Amino acid sequence: MQFSLKELGWNSFFEELVSKEELQEFAIARVAIEHKSHYLLYSELGELHAEVAGRLLYPSTAESDLPKVGDWVLIVPYDTDKAIIQTVLKRRTCLSRKVAGRAQDQQVIAANLDVLFIVQGLDDDFNINRLERYLTIVQEGIKPVILLNKADLCGDVETKTAAVKSRLPHIPVISLCALDGPVNKIDPFFGATITAALVGSSGAGKSTLINRLAGTQLLPTAAVRSSDSKGRHTTTSRQLIQISNGGILIDTPGMRELQLWTDGESVSSAFPEIEILAARCRFRDCTHLVEEGCGVLQAIAGNELAQEQYDNYLKLRREEEYSRSLVDRKVQQNR
Repeated sequence: MQFSLKELGWNSFFEELVSKEELQEFAIARVAIEHKSHYLLYSELGELHAEVAGRLLYPSTAESDLPKVGDWVLIVPYDTDKAIIQTVLKRRTCLSRKVAGRAQDQQVIAANLDVLFIVQGLDDDFNINRLERYLTIVQEGIKPVILLNKADLCGDVETKTAAVKSRLPHIPVISLCALDGPVNKIDPFFGATITAALVGSSGAGKSTLINRLAGTQLLPTAAVRSSDSKGRHTTTSRQLIQISNGGILIDTPGMRELQLWTDGESVSSAFPEIEILAARCRFRDCTHLVEEGCGVLQAIAGNELAQEQYDNYLKLRREEEYSRSLVDRKVQQNR
């Protein structure tokens, strides 16, 4: 099966990154699946099984520099279905988290996204604090959309949806039933040439939703435990899927933990309402903790800001500051 680069998401941003000489020497492909050191690529030549060239692999100082799902790469094809990846093109956007455990390293979830669908069940999976945590990893250039799934299992869909909209008024919120309900509310945010990823807990319904959008059973699904609404990892690796009627979806494994990989502004961008309130503060360097004349604390006292949202903001800000300090320390040690 051959692929159109435009239908895979190729646009003027990436065109400007490739010289005429490179176009003559290399072919262009997009990373669909990563299996440790092996990759499945989509290209105008069809599906290709690829490895990374030594000149790209060995000088690499970080795992995040290597090809990831969603990346555009320059390749040298050989045989009928094989290729060597020579170059990873600059990412327009990147969705990342800190790797699990103590290591201070970046794990790229998906590259070159236009939209991020944050999928959360309206069963025991429902947690607005966790939605805010997901929003902290959304880089500029990626539009987040919250999908509240399993509306068929919830007796107070409107109440929970309203609570999310009240807390996160800057984010589109859609309630749906991915299993057998209408999913056309997603249409305004997804379509031809758009690349979207789905993130959320195991059992939230990401694979079910992709199957509905694709109109066929592309991905395996599994039932969740009724006791705690937890699901098994039916998706075990990130996978780029081309939808027949247009658009690219990237499915991701359910995340048991989501630790921040911070550029220093991720928490602020996830809480724009608090940043607006902070503009009222008397002191420019206000910590929003104890200062008199703090616009944020005044907003809490006047019921403009929910205490729970403020507490979650402080928690994530402390985590961000700690993460940044460890990253800075690692940089100093490597100099």
